Parts: sequence; structure tokens; C-alpha cells
Amino acid sequence: MSGAESPCDVVVVGGGLAGCEASYQLAQRGLRVRLVEMKPHRRTPAQTSDRLAELVCSNSLRGAALSNAVGLLKEELRRVGSLALRCADETAVPAGGALAVDRERFAEAMTRAIEAHPRIAVDRREVTEIPAERPVILATGPLTSDALAASLAAAVGAEHLAYYDAIAPIVSADSIDWSRVWKQSRYGKGSFRGERPAEPGRAAEPERPAEPERAAPPEGAAERRDDAEAGDEAYVNCPFDEAQYKAFVRALVASEKVEARDFEEVRYFEGCLPCEVMAARGEQTLAFGPMKPVGLTDPRTGRRPYAVLQLRPEDEAATAYNLVGFQTRMKYAEQLRVFRMVPGLEEAEFLRMGSVHRNTFVDAPALLGPAMELRALPGVHLAGQIAGVEGYVESAAAGFVCAILLAQKLRNEALRPPPPTTALGGILTHLGRKQPSYQPSNITWAHVAPLDPAQGKLRKRARYEAMAERALRDIDAWWAAG
Repeated sequence: MSGAESPCDVVVVGGGLAGCEASYQLAQRGLRVRLVEMKPHRRTPAQTSDRLAELVCSNSLRGAALSNAVGLLKEELRRVGSLALRCADETAVPAGGALAVDRERFAEAMTRAIEAHPRIAVDRREVTEIPAERPVILATGPLTSDALAASLAAAVGAEHLAYYDAIAPIVSADSIDWSRVWKQSRYGKGSFRGERPAEPGRAAEPERPAEPERAAPPEGAAERRDDAEAGDEAYVNCPFDEAQYKAFVRALVASEKVEARDFEEVRYFEGCLPCEVMAARGEQTLAFGPMKPVGLTDPRTGRRPYAVLQLRPEDEAATAYNLVGFQTRMKYAEQLRVFRMVPGLEEAEFLRMGSVHRNTFVDAPALLGPAMELRALPGVHLAGQIAGVEGYVESAAAGFVCAILLAQKLRNEALRPPPPTTALGGILTHLGRKQPSYQPSNITWAHVAPLDPAQGKLRKRARYEAMAERALRDIDAWWAAG
């Protein structure tokens, strides 16, 4: 019987890591799965083989240490029977402190395990619209075909579907030099913490001499209402004097950028330009855009800075901060060099680097319910990068979690998601955390519930180790409870 004709309980669309992991976990729970994969009839421009779970960008599954959030995620996946981690460990190659695999052997192992499973039928054909069969898991990845993406957009609203990533870097709160920055939202639209502002009645800041290039915003400057003005919470402000600002702009313009791949059409949106593109439009473009200092007063001087780079908290506990408006195509080494020119970020630890590339994903916090199911289309679940996770390990994890929740639902059980104290639970935390502009993300410690304050203040490494120890204890208990 062909894959298309085989009876099934669940249809999974997409044979990448998320689709394969979801299919395997469902099948392991006694459900019949039809996994639909478009290769060999069609490939995305990034793919080169017809195997399932093909790794196209890197063979690295990143750090293995438990003090690293992705290292914790991998260990949790091992403990709960992940197919992807089993195959990765079987095909690992030397890579220092990271887990890297032989790409071909890894894909072969994944393909063999899926095709040999008695409850999985692989259906090789292209899907151009959301299947009518329910339940279905869409796990089509960042390069979802235009036809299927259009079908999804018609169902959820085109405004909830993105065709590109514009991601700003994230830094650890522990690595910020707090002596050089302060917390304040523009025009006092939030709490003011840290050093005291200028005393009331203090003489107003004298006007700076008029500068022709600052008399009006240059073409392309962001007149938009940026995220830093929109919220009520205080933002962290990194102040620049004139010399620092101009040196920073020069470094952005001169930096090495990642070239677009052949299949990527470089289309920038005016509301979400890479910072180096804005910098190249004119020396003052950033100063009138995401770095505008209006409405801000440095409590150390009582004056408005020449320019400001603002940081927005990524989580309620403020363990990590996003560089507001600084999505970028700079190479990673260049990002480290250039962004460490920012006052207060000289020793910054980057939890996520910035990027701009083609990627189809939905606004998960607005669209997905607790079982990763589209609220607008009951029975349609999303897994992997199309839901808004980033990275191979995170994609496999999202496929795992989606399958577990769907299996619970099909058995009429109460949903039992992984605890929020775990990295697997952190996947759901990210998918459900509302943001001014939802963006895909790798797993970070900001996605894991913080420690009980009663444990006292720990240094960063000790805190991460304590969070990992708690996570493994909690994931073991969750898994044992079945």
C-alpha cells in the first residue's frame, strides 16, 4: 500500500527534524502516521539530497555543556527518547565541546529509522495547501513553499505570517556593565530605576549647536514608532557621545556582511532594516531612528546623550536583553567586534546573534493554543521553525513537544506539557510569550523559569548549573509520570 493510501491517525507534512521527530514520537505511542515529504519530486534550493532530516546549513548541534541552554535541551531530549538525539549521538564527529555529526550518516540514520517504523508510512509528494485531513502537523520548515505558505496565510491572515527573519542580538544581563547604563523609558513612560536623575529645578540642558545634518531626518531615517517607545517597562539605555556614535556608525558601514544565498531575494522592509543598511544611508540616520535620544536623560550628567542604543528585556526576570532595532546581516565575528563598541556592552555575552534571512514563520503567541494548534483551524498543529523556533535542536524539540501534546489530546487526557523549569518547557514559553514583534529564537536561559529568589543571588555559571540541575530533575519526574 502506498504512503498516500495508507490509513493513518495523524498526517505530518515535512520530513525535516521537526517532522521526523513528531512522526516517530506519535508512532511510538501507537498512532499511525503518514509523513508527507516533497523530495525527490521537489527540493528547496538549500537541499542537495533526497534523505529525510537533511542538515543544510551546518553539521553542528552546538554546545554540549549543561551550563549552556542548548546543551541542557539536548540532554533533556536524550532522557525522553528523542530520535534526533539518538541518531546524532550515533553519528557524532569530534568537535571539542560541541555536538557535531556526520551529515550524511545522520540523515541516513534518521531516514532508516523513519522508513523502518511499522506505524509510519512515508508519502513522497508535494503539499500545496493545508490538508483537509485532521489532525495534521505542519512541519515544513523555514523554506515552506510559496503555495503552502499562501494557503496558511489565507487561513490565519497574511499579517500573521512572515517570509523573512529580522533578528536583533540578545545579551546576557549579567554581562552588561551597569555602571555605564541606566533604565528609563522615553518621556518617563515607565519606571525609572538605577541612579537618580537630575534633581528637580536643575538648569535645563543647553541646546546643542545646530548641525546641518541633524536639522531634518535623512532619507530612510526611521520616523516609525519603535518598540522602545511602545511599552510601559523601563528600557536599558547605552549612551553615546558624538565621537563614540560616529565611530560606531563607521564600524557598521565597514563591517563584513553575510552574503545572501542564491535563493534568497534580498528584500528589506523599511520598518525593519538591518542596522548597517540604515547606517549606510547617512551618518545621522540611526540617530533619527533606533538610536534617537529624545525623551531620555542620562542621570549621570543630567543631559540628553548624543545618541542611545536601547536594550529591551527578553523575559519577565530580565535575565537577557534585546538590542532594539539592531537586526543585522553582519558576520558573527563582526557583530561581536562592533556591538562591543556600545558603551556598557564591552564585555557582553551574546546569547543570540542577529540575522536577516528568508524564513517563513507565524506569529505563534497570537495564533497557537496550548497544544501548538492553530486557534483558527482546529486540528492543524505547527512544529519546528514555521512555529518560530530557530536551530536544528530546537526544531527537533518542537516536533517532540507537539507530538506529545497531540498524543495526549487524542487519548482525551489532560494536557501535560513539559515543566516551564525545563528547556523543553522553554520551547513552549517562547511560542507563547507575546512580543511587540514576534521573532524566531534559539533556546536561551531567558526561556527557562528563573530560580526561586530564596536560593539567593548566584553567580552566572552557578545559577545556570543550578537551573540545569533543577531542569533535569523536573524533566525526569515529568517523563516518569508518563
